[in-house]
Amino acid sequence: MSTDTTERHLADEAARRAGAYNRSLIEASLDPLVTIAPDGKITDVNNATEKVTGRSRQQLMGTDFADYFTDPGKARAGYEQVFREGLVQDYELEIRRRDGHVTPVLYNASVYRDEAGDVIGVFAAARDISERKRAEEKIRKLNEELDERVRRHTAELEATNKDLEAFTYSVSHDLRGPLRHIDGFSKLLFEEYSADLPEEARRHLSRIRDGTRRMGMMVDDLLNLTRVGRKELSMQLTGLSSLLEEALGDLQPETAGREIEWRIGKLPFVECDPGLVKQVFANLLSNALKFTRLRERAVIEVGETTQDGRPVIFVRDNGVGFSMKYVDKLFGIFQRLHRPEDFEGAGIGLATVQRIVRKHGGRVWAEGELNKGATFYFTLEAVQSRPGESNSLPRGAA
Repeated sequence: MSTDTTERHLADEAARRAGAYNRSLIEASLDPLVTIAPDGKITDVNNATEKVTGRSRQQLMGTDFADYFTDPGKARAGYEQVFREGLVQDYELEIRRRDGHVTPVLYNASVYRDEAGDVIGVFAAARDISERKRAEEKIRKLNEELDERVRRHTAELEATNKDLEAFTYSVSHDLRGPLRHIDGFSKLLFEEYSADLPEEARRHLSRIRDGTRRMGMMVDDLLNLTRVGRKELSMQLTGLSSLLEEALGDLQPETAGREIEWRIGKLPFVECDPGLVKQVFANLLSNALKFTRLRERAVIEVGETTQDGRPVIFVRDNGVGFSMKYVDKLFGIFQRLHRPEDFEGAGIGLATVQRIVRKHGGRVWAEGELNKGATFYFTLEAVQSRPGESNSLPRGAA
């Protein structure tokens, strides 16, 4: 009898110590900890739970776990999931304290079992994520402010561009009249009075007329550039080969008397504005013809390649090329990499190409090397190949 009493006393003492040890572990946690019975009732909490709920342990014990959250249904679904699946991880809830203060938390919970292996409850630990939420809210507000600034600046830039285009168009249009007068009167002066003028005066008149013609070309190119910027796209499914063929036909006067090897590959169908994309080909081909003029046999290639899995159209020549350190200047208005005395042009053709390509959602770039030719590439947003369609043009010398 004495032995049984002693053993029972030892067992009780061991249980008391185990309970005290477990309680000290639970209370040592800075995170709210709670145990829940299968019916959803709270069976134990730590001090951190009392603080975050604003209620004492005695007030919490035996009450429904879901009652202390902003979304009781979601809280109930959470502990039901634990009983069903064995655990949940990073389950987001909001604890509502007695005074109304809300604390966002992430719960991690798992079931615990008795000695027989039967589930008798859920052990849940909450991690306060208030700082993370504040940081996320701050980032969200910063992003909204940034988006608003971008929208505002974009609108301002669009308005500025429209004003600039209108100004450019107006100036270019108004310049035509004075230029015609200068050209007309200098021509009249040269034709009717050149015999009475000294040689130096005649040279000055010739320079005036040449400068007037160049200025006229620049005005025309500027007007064309502004028209491109203001024109609404008229999208159609179009074979690029047909546009290339039309552009080549228009350039026949520039190819007369020259030995040119054309290497024309298959080109895809594309959803585009045919008139504008034809101008892209015309400008790039005219550029290739101009800068291969010093070659005994010009070689100009047009084809399709791919970059990052997307189709890319290219125009390649064996002309004088350019140094890549000046590549950023190529597509600027009035930017020239060669002297006007060597190659004519106002420096607007490639700027027009870039504007057209950008209006189609694509991009244009170039690669070159001095005296080894140049290659111009461009993409368009929606390229579609048409099966069974022959896109190639005949090869030959123009």
